Amino acid sequence: MERVVSGIRPTGKLHLGNYFGAVKSFLQMQKDYDCYFFIADLHSLTTHPKPADLHANVRSVLAEYLAMGLDPEQCALFIQSDIPAIPELYAYMNMNAYIGELQRSTSFKEKIRSQADNVNAGLLTYPVLMAVDILVHHADYVPVGKDQQQHLEMTRQFGNRFNRLYQVDYFKEPQAFSFSGELIKVPGLTGQGKMSKSSGEADTIIFNEDDEVIRKKIMRAKTDSGPTEENQEKAVEIQNLFELMALVSEESTLVHFEELYAKCQIRYGDLKKQLAEDMLQFIRPIRQKIRETERDDAFLSKAAKIGADKANESANKTLKEVREIIGFRKFY
Repeated sequence: MERVVSGIRPTGKLHLGNYFGAVKSFLQMQKDYDCYFFIADLHSLTTHPKPADLHANVRSVLAEYLAMGLDPEQCALFIQSDIPAIPELYAYMNMNAYIGELQRSTSFKEKIRSQADNVNAGLLTYPVLMAVDILVHHADYVPVGKDQQQHLEMTRQFGNRFNRLYQVDYFKEPQAFSFSGELIKVPGLTGQGKMSKSSGEADTIIFNEDDEVIRKKIMRAKTDSGPTEENQEKAVEIQNLFELMALVSEESTLVHFEELYAKCQIRYGDLKKQLAEDMLQFIRPIRQKIRETERDDAFLSKAAKIGADKANESANKTLKEVREIIGFRKFY
């Protein structure tokens, strides 16, 4: 079976954009492919998180994705730092990465600008660690957005360079995962683009927030003064509200407000109130499942152990073979 590898950032805040993007995609992929999904806690060290925060975030993300339906028996859902082969292979692959190509990485240039007081070696070699995450499990496919295409290209480059250096045909060239159909892009609440953690919490609907917090966010969403002529084209921020309603409301509800807008009779306060109630009705059962899973220590422990066992079996085999190819052989 073809293999898919994908990382999950340990932010601990699953939001509506994640759900309709990564989560729903993962749920389908685990049925059709041999999947390795990892919580990227080693990557997060470039920002120097506090130990308690790091552990809490990893736990939260593990609980969220399990609550959403990732099945430890169907896929390998694991924590990156539970796989010792990853940092060892990272050390070997760093020896074959050149400083010039790493400095040209788009993500490194962006990080220099965004955290100028913390430009560490981990940021420079971030593409190498990402490559190792993929190569260590011999992935056929990697789900990536446009902002990560360069990292996938560098992964192929590092794998091919290893093959040339040691005159082997060992690492394959992983390809970007091609989804059938268009992914749902969830708009944010501020009219600034898609919903994402990087755009700020005011822009996102976070599953684990209380009802009143979510309701206030929606009621504060940006609007305009309303249409002044029939069938007027919607401004971006208004279209965003309608797109959110299309995700969580009954079709008849959406049609009702579309008709009011077309006739210049819409009241945005009513639209937001309806959207807020429909959003909460959609989120509540998911939030309840997340909170139940977070309290189930035994289930979290078992799931993490199953995932680590699967990932270690795959990674250790790769590491053993790489060591032999490089020429590391024991004298005892």
